[in-house]
Amino acid sequence: MSDIVAGKVAIVTGAGRGIGQGIALLMAQEGASVVVCDIGASLDGAGADARPAHAVVEEIIKAGGKAVASTLSISEPGNADKIVAAALDAFGRVDILVNNAGILRDRIFHRMSWSDWCEVIAVHLNGSFLMSRACAAVFRAQNSGCFVHMTSTSGLVGNFGQANYMAAKLGIVGLSRGIALDMARFNVRSNCVAPFAWTRMIDSIPAETEAEKARIAAFRQMTPEKIAPLAVYLASDRAQGISGQIFGVRNNEIYLFNQARPIRTLHRSDGWTPDKLDKQLKGAFAASFTPLDRSSDVFSWDPV
Repeated sequence: MSDIVAGKVAIVTGAGRGIGQGIALLMAQEGASVVVCDIGASLDGAGADARPAHAVVEEIIKAGGKAVASTLSISEPGNADKIVAAALDAFGRVDILVNNAGILRDRIFHRMSWSDWCEVIAVHLNGSFLMSRACAAVFRAQNSGCFVHMTSTSGLVGNFGQANYMAAKLGIVGLSRGIALDMARFNVRSNCVAPFAWTRMIDSIPAETEAEKARIAAFRQMTPEKIAPLAVYLASDRAQGISGQIFGVRNNEIYLFNQARPIRTLHRSDGWTPDKLDKQLKGAFAASFTPLDRSSDVFSWDPV
């Protein structure tokens, strides 16, 4: 290993399983001390189990690394400050935050409840804000720090039955961009990663048709460990100058996503009325409309 994050302290949320676990383990292998945060809830956010977080800590320590566990919920205001305080007590500093924790409450939109909406937003978006805000004060004071946030192609592109998840994950993109802009003066960077990996979240997707079963089979080769190298690299000093960006990892492929910018313009010197718009807007813009694609429509080829 290159010890690319040697001497740094990383907080990784949702690190008891899946992608977060892979990132926490590689952070430790590459020299970082790690705070393994995981409440140990079920996929839909119910219950709690301290064992996953502590198991990852034990694995890191057994391999010669340094780690402590936190089983506090990141969606509850006040807990983020406690998690950061635990990192400072254990290791004396904080350099990296990986916002990875999440839950799913998939429902077709007209059946989505207020609880389905609020609880997904609370963990993904509010939790990412709370953890980021708690770290921001430390990063500002030490004039350094790095955020890596997990977004999703469900938010960047789309998917059925995930309006809550899509809104949260696209909101994380805005959060990351805002942090990158506001904290650049303090030598703090913030980026997003959209991971493709076989996790509990993917395992929950129903597969009924042969095409869906084939897609799930392709996902199985994309292990959570494939995400970790990019997350660790972005958290290292070697990624200096990279901030406010959106990346994707799909098995051995890495993507850089574009971000919203105007692609067509239409103007009239005499201004607009609804009738004038009806006569001109479709003809001018329709060829450039973004189709109602799902993530699987855009990433239609087998992973490399």
